[in-house]
Amino acid sequence: MASGSGDRNSTLKRCLGVLRDARNDSEQFAALLLVTKAVRAGEVDAKTRRQIFDAIGFTFPNRLLTSGQPPAGCPEHTFRALGLTLLACFCTDPELAGHSQILNKIPTFNDILVSPCNPDSTSMIDDVYQCLSAVMATTRGPRELVTKGTVSALCQAYVNCSYGSDRALTLLLGLLAVAEAKCWQRDAPHLLAVLSKLSDDFLKAEDMTKFELCEVLPHFIPLSPPLTQDSQGSECLHRLYKGLANILGSKLSQSQRDPALKLAACLMQACGSEWIPAGSAGSKFLALLVNLACVEVRLTLEEPDPLEVEGKKEVVTACYVLIEMGIQECLREEKPLLEEVQKMQLMRIMEEAFGAVIFYLRQVKQEELQDPFIFASVRILGAWMAEETSSLKQEICELLPFLVHYAKKLFKEGSPAASLPQPELVSTEGSGLPQDALRFLLPGFCHLTAEDRPRDILISAGAPALLCEYFLHQWEVLTSEPRSLTPLTSTEMSLQTACGIFLNLVVTAPDLIRRDKTFSSLMDMLLKSLPLLLPQKDQLVLAANIATLGLMMARILASSAVLQGTQSAKEFFGAAICFLSQAHTAQADPGSDGLAAAVSPAYASAWADVGELWFLGMQALAGCVPLFPWLPQAVLQARWLEGLSEFLTRVAPASVDFELIAAFQGVLVELARASKPCRDVILSHHGREWANLYGMAALEQCLSEQ
Repeated sequence: MASGSGDRNSTLKRCLGVLRDARNDSEQFAALLLVTKAVRAGEVDAKTRRQIFDAIGFTFPNRLLTSGQPPAGCPEHTFRALGLTLLACFCTDPELAGHSQILNKIPTFNDILVSPCNPDSTSMIDDVYQCLSAVMATTRGPRELVTKGTVSALCQAYVNCSYGSDRALTLLLGLLAVAEAKCWQRDAPHLLAVLSKLSDDFLKAEDMTKFELCEVLPHFIPLSPPLTQDSQGSECLHRLYKGLANILGSKLSQSQRDPALKLAACLMQACGSEWIPAGSAGSKFLALLVNLACVEVRLTLEEPDPLEVEGKKEVVTACYVLIEMGIQECLREEKPLLEEVQKMQLMRIMEEAFGAVIFYLRQVKQEELQDPFIFASVRILGAWMAEETSSLKQEICELLPFLVHYAKKLFKEGSPAASLPQPELVSTEGSGLPQDALRFLLPGFCHLTAEDRPRDILISAGAPALLCEYFLHQWEVLTSEPRSLTPLTSTEMSLQTACGIFLNLVVTAPDLIRRDKTFSSLMDMLLKSLPLLLPQKDQLVLAANIATLGLMMARILASSAVLQGTQSAKEFFGAAICFLSQAHTAQADPGSDGLAAAVSPAYASAWADVGELWFLGMQALAGCVPLFPWLPQAVLQARWLEGLSEFLTRVAPASVDFELIAAFQGVLVELARASKPCRDVILSHHGREWANLYGMAALEQCLSEQ
């Protein structure tokens, strides 16, 4: 045997010698046939492959690929097949696989994949797949494959069930794993055709293939563009729904159920609940999904064996996605998928699952805090706390110190893991941002700071200082983001929710605001941020939050240096007066010839979020007037009194509701008391008359005093 191997090696060496010294193409071609025969037989080690490349280089294979007429009596693609075999041989060397001479052959490889295949060309296709797999493994490879059209070639090869289509699917999975967004951007119709075939196979399969497809399908469900926007996409979704309903309605082993739950979670992430049809069958399916997810969470997280939990993290993370959808659907009032009885049952079942999540988080050790599964568990608990604060109150209160510590650790250190909440389920392309646990805990903290016991626990755990630091950081993020008319960013949402928490603390724990130095830093930032924010018309809700919070904090921190008539304080109050003074306008009353009081057009669309803050801001401004001697002058400069007088004179008194009259009177009384110039302006603009007309008794009395 050894001598046979030695003979072959010596033959190969002679052939390489001939290749190097060949005087013409015929000699080179003859030697080449022997070399490729050895290569195809797999008898060549890495060192010899390199020797072949050194003897041949890229020039001869390039010529072979473009040569037309084969030698007499040879199959049509002889030269091409020979050239591909050599390139496939070279590609086994990673250095050569990334060479520009290989990368520029990608269009040729694609053409071969989509060309009709006959029995003679199967070895060529094998070589092409070997080349593409090798290119895929290089640094530049995936990008080159996507930009040079390989995705569509692989899709066509798979959809047409061409020779080697299983390898096409494997390569597609690899490309989607590293460049999902780019693949869908460039080749959505072709990828959709693959999804269509996969979903069709999934629905029809009656054997284990069905469960194998559960593992493959999530890779072909894009987060964008939404599948629901396209008729072919909608058909795919319907087939997937029916296939999953068949699976989950049957008795399953765990190894069969887990991939099905992961596929369902992937669909939820991509399409919400839109892929589940309305009606009785759809509502039962959704209830079953959430039920199964809750059972899985309880079985895993109430299990004391850490190894058991370790092996199930991926499926439990998928269950979290399903449970979060369950929470949203239980709260949905418009066109709900679930009936009231189902909602009540699911809330009870989800409560038990969250009991298990809390139990699990209480066991977490310090060294486990960077685990993405802990993040996913905290995130889903945050979603529950945001909506359901009465249940598990005791258990959540006991967990609050851990949640604050965890959020603080991630915020201070910055986690290297992906910021996406389900790292096992979605592509982490562009990941590497720190995980922001606080973002998901803020809504729950906002509810809890309105109640005595949880608020005291949060204060003891150091939450206020952390929230101030987080707020300052998020403001920096917001101001560094390029402005766009996109829907509310998570940064804006976080800032607004944090303002809600601070407002709760201002009202319920003013002493904390006075003594904790971090609130002085926050006050300083609020003073500087409102003048920048107010001109951004699409950020009115955030501006309203910051204006109201700043005014309410200013009452408590009136003696601090930053509020003693500084430039930033004057600019802040100027912006706050602008926000408060421009909220109402006189407009034509459809029921009469006169004018009626109305919310200004610029505020109208956001008034549901801004209205309450506006009234709080008016109260806070009234409270600030006696504390800051320079404030009445700012009101005079803004000419608010003249504008308000004109507004109240022009509109029909019946169109101004009592709450609005009380808000105006609160500010006017304080201004009239604190400043003779303000009082004079009110009087000179018929203040007594309209005070009487609107029943502003306190203002009338104030104006009549000498």
